[in-house]
Amino acid sequence: MQRPEPSQFAHLWGLDSACVFLNHGSFGATPLAVREEQQRWQNRLENEPVHFFEELMPTFLQDTREALATFLHCQSEDLALVENATTGVNTILRSLEFQEGDEILVPDHAYQACRNTIDYVANRWNAKVNIVKIPFPIEDKSIVLQNILDCVTERTVLAMIDTVTSPTGLRMPFEEITNELESRDIEVLLDAAHGIGMVPLSLDELGASYTTSNCHKWLCAPKGTAFLHVRKDKQEKIHPLTISHGMTFPLGDTTRFRHEFDWTGTRDVTGHCSIPMAIDFLASHVEGGWPAIMRRNHELAIIGRNILCESLGIAPPCPDDMITCIATLPLPSSNSSGGIPLHEPDPLHRELKEKFGIQIPVWSWPSPEGRYIRISAQLYNSEEQYVYLSQALKELL
Repeated sequence: MQRPEPSQFAHLWGLDSACVFLNHGSFGATPLAVREEQQRWQNRLENEPVHFFEELMPTFLQDTREALATFLHCQSEDLALVENATTGVNTILRSLEFQEGDEILVPDHAYQACRNTIDYVANRWNAKVNIVKIPFPIEDKSIVLQNILDCVTERTVLAMIDTVTSPTGLRMPFEEITNELESRDIEVLLDAAHGIGMVPLSLDELGASYTTSNCHKWLCAPKGTAFLHVRKDKQEKIHPLTISHGMTFPLGDTTRFRHEFDWTGTRDVTGHCSIPMAIDFLASHVEGGWPAIMRRNHELAIIGRNILCESLGIAPPCPDDMITCIATLPLPSSNSSGGIPLHEPDPLHRELKEKFGIQIPVWSWPSPEGRYIRISAQLYNSEEQYVYLSQALKELL
């Protein structure tokens, strides 16, 4: 089979032309111009590091927080810049104190790294992890909300909720979930690793206690860029994982939250400095800007999913309104019994890459049980790439 062409936007990225890249969801992909922007910042830093860190950096990072605040409809002083969403989740969970018997609620579709952090913290404080079973395939998003509320008890103090689940690619009704739980004085930690640039986020209106999201995924910023949003009334108890000078520096005209997170030691902040340009760059290449980008990727993900469902003879596992820019499908006649552990590469993943040049995740998942394949849809992808994938799967399965 002849390998398909990507979309007309592919030249912005410089991805390997021999690879049919359908896995933006794992680590993102940074456009060439944004990579060049970061290099310019790195050159500026290294030309005079002391001047950069001690005098220039605070203003540059404030510019980044303001750009993010405009995009996220929140206040810039409530944002901290962190390396990735897993760091954000760890920052919150390892700052909080729990009482013995307190319950932390988490759906079984949670990202494993973040679930590991919950288990670690719960064991440390003798708290209980309350796992919410969410079916997949699923008929309606209301099932998610109801199953979560059914698991709330008088001991529930915190819930970690995804915007979009990593293993199953479901858009959670996180707005409704957050409203219901926060109204019951249950703190919500929103794991929006798949968030900014994928779904509209209005953080002040949303009202979650804590939100963290990767900028290197759907916003297409450089790797190692993410944000943590902490509601003002929660900031006093939240501290960075690395305690540094900010703990004791005079406050001046800022807050202790700002001081602690702005400086945790010498690190490469050039990726974060590049975020304003990354936001503007992609928006300038699509008429309608980011709303149009998110809409286009959403529609392409549904097209790709439907192509695969028809080819494999399976029903769509969720309604269209639970799809964003990624979509997971259970592979036909497969389950996790005797399947490939998550930490080992699935043979189908390797065959797709080696024989057809397709980069796409394939994994077995214990709960919900199954063997899955997940597609992504970014500006550089084309409908023909999903047709090509469907043909490859028919040959290999």
